[in-house]
Order: sequence, then structure tokens, then C-alpha cells
Amino acid sequence: MVKFVYEIVPHDGGWAYRAGGVYSESFATHDEALEAVRIVMAEQQLGDEPVTISYQDENGKWVEEYSDGGDRPEVEVVDNYAANPAPSA
Repeated sequence: MVKFVYEIVPHDGGWAYRAGGVYSESFATHDEALEAVRIVMAEQQLGDEPVTISYQDENGKWVEEYSDGGDRPEVEVVDNYAANPAPSA
């Protein structure tokens, strides 16, 4: 199963969430960044329609797989600033 870890961090004079080294837009407050990442996480948990997926593997062979649309990633928020949400200089 895929796991996404989001981290709440000071960024660009405000706050952002970061995943895989990529930052979100900046938010004015810690709480706004936390709320934004919670929305993103909730959207990731929505299932999708069942589909057949076709792709070419590393050997050039075409493969078809069925996806039931229910395999959602595990998500986690790491917030080391929750107790003291003030950006440090």
C-alpha cells in the first residue's frame, strides 16, 4: 500500500504542508495549513470508479489490470509545531 506523509512546516513567511519535498502554497497561519492538509487527505480517501488499466511494462509488453477504485493510500500528518505554532527565524 502507498503511504503519503505530509509535514506541517514554516515556509515563505507563513506555513505550508510538504510531501516528498514538495511544498503547498503558503498559508498565513499554522491552523490554515493544517486545515488545508486535512482537506487534501480527505479527498485522497474518496474511492473511484472501477476501471481496466493498460500500460507497457519495462520489457515492452502491454499489460491490462483491473482496479476496483477502492485502493486508497494511507496518509499521515507530522506536525512538530502543533504545541508552539510560531515560525522561527
